[in-house]
Formats: sequence, structure tokens, C-alpha cells
Amino acid sequence: MKKVSLKNLFVVATAVALIITGCKKDKETVPDPEDPVNETEVMTTFKLTFVDSANSADIVTATFRDPDGDGGNPPVKFDSVKLVANKTYFASVLILDETKSPVDTISNEIEEEANDHLFFYTPQGVNETITILDKDTHTPTPLPVGVHTKWKTGATSTGSTKIVLRHQPGVKNGTYAPGETDIEILFQTKIN
Repeated sequence: MKKVSLKNLFVVATAVALIITGCKKDKETVPDPEDPVNETEVMTTFKLTFVDSANSADIVTATFRDPDGDGGNPPVKFDSVKLVANKTYFASVLILDETKSPVDTISNEIEEEANDHLFFYTPQGVNETITILDKDTHTPTPLPVGVHTKWKTGATSTGSTKIVLRHQPGVKNGTYAPGETDIEILFQTKIN
């Protein structure tokens, strides 16, 4: 019978140990990070500020305020838009999330992510023309955003103005269809 030398036994044992440990799964593997979630903003205040183009001291505001956001309690403030006939106004949108501390200015985020957002303004039964002034950085042609607008009023009339903010990440093409609605407000509108 052959005798196994201690040296050979050590080599075989070492080889077997390396094979076994080399095949074990590493229990300390770091898991893949989860995809970032685009947090839904709560929009508690939507404020339109109008500045008369002929008199910058003539400022008009219209505010929609719903402190708990969509659903839940009804809005605590819902102004009408009241403008003077045959004038031109420069308007801007301010959107806030007052559920956060400090208050989050959503309209700043919309401007920062302009390539993913587009406002739509639809007058209904009221003599006004609304032109979007701000553009994003799409190439080759920048697309409208709508935080800053020009409102030209015509003759005395009463109706409404529907304002819709569409969130269109990666699919914005200047039309309403892609994406989803972030906020939709129907302001009663009066031109005197």
C-alpha cells in the first residue's frame, strides 16, 4: 500500500479548499441601487400675477389656494381673473407646495426642468389672446414653457381661462398629447 506524504496531502487539501471557497457566493455583495423615483409634488397654491405693459405699477393677481393639495378639503381661495379691456399684460405663474418646510417653489423646478414641462392656456368665451414668452433648450428648435406669458385683452367679455400644466419628461414635442397633467385650473375670467 502506498503511503501518502504529508506534503501531497497538504497540496490536495489546499487545492480543495480554494475550489470550495472560490465557488461560494459573496454574501457581502452590494445590491444594485433602485432607480430614482420622481417624487410627485403637491401643488397647494397657483398664483397668476399680471403687470400692465403700459403701467408697471398696475398689478393684478388671481390665486387658487388648496392647502392640503388635490382632493381632501376644498380650496380656501379661488379668485377670478379680472383684467381691463384693450390692454396688454405680462403674466407670470407662481406655484407653491406649502406642505413642505420650507415652502417649495414648484414654479422654479418647472423652469429648471423646462424641457419636460409645458403650460396650455385656453380662453373660453372671453376676449383675450395669450402668448407664451419663455422657451426651453430643445434643439434644434426651443419649445414653449409657459411660466411667462403675454395676455392681450379685447372688448368687454366674461368667460373662463383653462390653464393646464403637462409633465412630459423625455417626450415633449410642443403638443398636448404626450405626458400627464400635473395641474389643471379653470379660472373664471372677466374683461371690463
